[in-house]
Amino acid sequence: MAMLSFERKYRVRGGTLLGGDLFDFWVGPFYVGFFGVIGTFFTLIGVALIAYAASQGPTWNFWQINIAPPDIKYGLALAPMQEGGFWQIITFCATGAFVSWMMREVEICRKLGMGYHVPIAFSVAIAAYLSLVVVRPVLMGAWGYGFPYGFMSHLEWVSNTGYTYANFHYNPAHMIAISFFFTTCLALALHGSLILSVTNPQKGEPVKNAEHENAYFRDIVGYSIGALGIHRLGLFLALSAVFWSIVCIVISGPLYAGSWPDWWTWWQQIPIWS
Repeated sequence: MAMLSFERKYRVRGGTLLGGDLFDFWVGPFYVGFFGVIGTFFTLIGVALIAYAASQGPTWNFWQINIAPPDIKYGLALAPMQEGGFWQIITFCATGAFVSWMMREVEICRKLGMGYHVPIAFSVAIAAYLSLVVVRPVLMGAWGYGFPYGFMSHLEWVSNTGYTYANFHYNPAHMIAISFFFTTCLALALHGSLILSVTNPQKGEPVKNAEHENAYFRDIVGYSIGALGIHRLGLFLALSAVFWSIVCIVISGPLYAGSWPDWWTWWQQIPIWS
C-alpha cells in the first residue's frame, strides 16, 4: 500500500513528447506513452522474427541458434530473407525498440521533473550497439561486418574479429575502455561495500551515517568524494568505458586494417630510443 501511495504522487499528467493526453496512460505501475506503444510494437515484431528465423535453421538448441548478417557480397543492399534479410529487419526492430525505450525514459524524466541522466546513459549503450551493427558495417561497405544474433556465433564473431587484427588487446582505445570498465567496478564495489557495512552494523551497534562513510575513505584512501560525488564518478567511468569501446571497434577496419601489435612500432621510432 505504501508503494501505491508513492506511485500516485508521481502519476502526473503531461511531459509527453508525442501523442499528448491520448497516449498519456499507465498499465499497472508502468507508464506507457506513445514511445511505449511503439517500443512494444518493435519488440513483438523483432522477437517473432527471431523465433521464425530460428525455426528455419538446423537446430533448436538455444545456444547454437544463429541469425547471421548478409554475406559481404550483398554490400549495403537488402538481402533475401534466408540469406541475411531476417538479420536486417531484426536489427531495424531492435534499434526502434531501444530508441523508443530511451524516449519513454525522457518522458518519465519530464513527468518527474528530474534530469535526463538515465536516458542519456542508455543512449550511450544504444550507440555501442549501433556502432557494431550499423556504423562500422556502413563505413566498411557491407552489412556482413555486423555481428550475428546467437550466443555461440556472437562469441565466435568477437574472437574472429579480434584475431583479424592479430591481437585486439593492443588496440589503444580498447586498453582505455578496459581500464575504465575495471575502474568502474572498483569504484562502485568500494561504494556498495561501504553502504552495506554502514547499514548492517554488528549486533548492538548503531547504523552509521554519512560522516562515518566520509571519514572511512579519508582514513583509508586519503580522500572522500562524497555520497553524491561517487554516483557522478560512477556514471562518468561507466559512460567513458562504453564510449572508448565504441571508438576501439569503429577505428578497427574503417581507419586501421593492420595488426594492432604492429601499430605500436611508432613507439620504437621515437628519437630518444635511438
